Amino acid sequence: MAFKDKSVWIIGASSGIGKALAIDMAKAKAKIILSSRNIEELKKVQEECLKLTDYCVSLKLDLEFNGDYSKEVGEVLSHYSTIDYLLLVGGVSQRSYVFETPESIDRKLMEINYFGNVSITKAVLPTMIKQKSGHIVVVSSIAGKFGWPLRSAYSASKHALHGFFESLRAEQVSNNIIVTMAVPGRVLTNISQNALLKDGSKHGKLDSGQEKGISAESCSMQIIAAIKKNKKEVLIGGKEIYMVWIRKFLPFLFYSFAAKSESNK
Repeated sequence: MAFKDKSVWIIGASSGIGKALAIDMAKAKAKIILSSRNIEELKKVQEECLKLTDYCVSLKLDLEFNGDYSKEVGEVLSHYSTIDYLLLVGGVSQRSYVFETPESIDRKLMEINYFGNVSITKAVLPTMIKQKSGHIVVVSSIAGKFGWPLRSAYSASKHALHGFFESLRAEQVSNNIIVTMAVPGRVLTNISQNALLKDGSKHGKLDSGQEKGISAESCSMQIIAAIKKNKKEVLIGGKEIYMVWIRKFLPFLFYSFAAKSESNK
């Protein structure tokens, strides 16, 4: 009942983890706003949600072009008078070496994964401050905990999210605004297919590690459990999440794994 009649805005809701979260929030009878740049797929998710709840609207939003989201915030508030939960799920990955990746690709990844999420948060924040409540959920990545071959800009953008949102959390305690960082490892979604190559084209392949990952539905359930407990951070995935602890306590072993990883071949 935690989400019943609460407004939940999900950015990146057209597929994968975002779609799974949308379905779960619909089951919980939340008032949902779905956003993505892929409006066709977004409408399909909306149709599924409306079979489970009476309140679900879709709103096109592109994280790459993030100058001003005040119009989108106004539209959300025209449907629901509050924004109780902001779920930031949208992003794009990468499959290219540092030496071959032009700076334009680095900047594109930062615009989508970092600045886009920062911009939408800054647009929503005045509403949450006025409400004296709100919960922001940021879907980062295990790559936000350490660097990994072929993920330089992706990893950097996820690292940046941790710095920004941990600062925000500390600043907004008095306004009862909660920040939860969700840190998934391998999840079976289309993220590897959509990952950018050095020329900006799509990788177009399901990575072997990704194929063995947990389902998006399982990931969603764990994120929702963390939200309910007001967790500051949650690691989600299989054995790969132990790399966080190996990096911290056995760094020499981590560096060996990274150098020999399949991703570096």
